[in-house]
Amino acid sequence: MTSHGSRPSAGTGYSPFEQELVNAMNDFVSSSEAPRFDAAVIARGARRKRATAIAGISAALVVVGGGTALAAGVVGGSHAARPAAVSHATTTTTGKNATTVLYSNGGTTRIELGGLNSTGARALLDKARITPEFGKASATGCKPGSVIAVSPHAPTVVHRGATVKVTLCAG
Repeated sequence: MTSHGSRPSAGTGYSPFEQELVNAMNDFVSSSEAPRFDAAVIARGARRKRATAIAGISAALVVVGGGTALAAGVVGGSHAARPAAVSHATTTTTGKNATTVLYSNGGTTRIELGGLNSTGARALLDKARITPEFGKASATGCKPGSVIAVSPHAPTVVHRGATVKVTLCAG
């Protein structure tokens, strides 16, 4: 490690610059303190971050679950199975379902009444604060007393306080 024109000092094999550099590095190594880690403080910080993350996720799930519960309350309250499929008489010629009410409550919620009896249809519409007006009509292939049509139906949006005509199967 000798440079151009410099001669190594006697006995060390290093030039004066190299010897000074080696001495400076040795002094640095000897004088600098090793970093200290406090495991208890690190563990406390990790626990605090984990607890904060869990609390945040829990709060988000509660908000999402609460929103889902409110939406379910408006459209039926439970995820119980609907009655058997509604006959083709409940579908309009444009392909829109004639037994679906679109309810506006800040967003738009679909209320499917097809196949329900008058009690079930009234309960769903009452939760949405929509007034039902019941009537009967003859149709083939439907269960007597079940909803076969509503007016206005999707894609028309209905607001709170509106009246919806609900047609039940006469048999």
